[in-house]
Amino acid sequence: MRHLVVLPWKQSFLMSFNSIKARFFRSLITTLTLVLAVSFLAFSQISIDIADSMLSTGNPDIRQSLLNSGFDILPGDTSLAASPKQRWIVVLSLLVCVVGIINAQLMSVTERFREIGTMKCLGALDRFIVRIFVMEAAIQGFAGSLAGAFLGAVTAFLAALLRFGTDFVQFFPLQTVFFTSLFSILIGMGLSLLGVLYPAVMAAKMQPVEAMRVEQ
Repeated sequence: MRHLVVLPWKQSFLMSFNSIKARFFRSLITTLTLVLAVSFLAFSQISIDIADSMLSTGNPDIRQSLLNSGFDILPGDTSLAASPKQRWIVVLSLLVCVVGIINAQLMSVTERFREIGTMKCLGALDRFIVRIFVMEAAIQGFAGSLAGAFLGAVTAFLAALLRFGTDFVQFFPLQTVFFTSLFSILIGMGLSLLGVLYPAVMAAKMQPVEAMRVEQ
């Protein structure tokens, strides 16, 4: 009977973390892709949140200032929403991010054929292999999404400061910005996990003999 290796979640996490450290620069490139996508998402939505908060005051001078800044406001509008064009740009940037993550993870699988084969020869279950890759993606996803949301929020704040001056600070929707940033982080982590699923399943389905005899 084949001996099965069962490792606790803590040990799996440490293995994933050490794997990221061993491949730091490749992991950094993957994470930066996520940082850029999430920061653009956060920047776009937080900019609208700020403008929406200013528009809700009903002040005609503020309304004119928003119009001068390029916001499309129709007579009678009391709130703003992203334009269809802006939504498509955000969606496309997120799709590019997912493709980049899948490509990076596939390359990671290729580099680790022998490592995967060794683990499977020692009795590692398919779900253990998947767990390792998913945990790596979760760590990268959280770090990249957190950095991206922070960068997007800061950029949106500075952009509003340049557009409207310091007067907008009193209308800054802190609670809304917090929830928007949290939403951006969750989206980023979801994209990271989505991007790793196929490579992780592919790695788990490999036969130990095939993995061990790959030339590297």
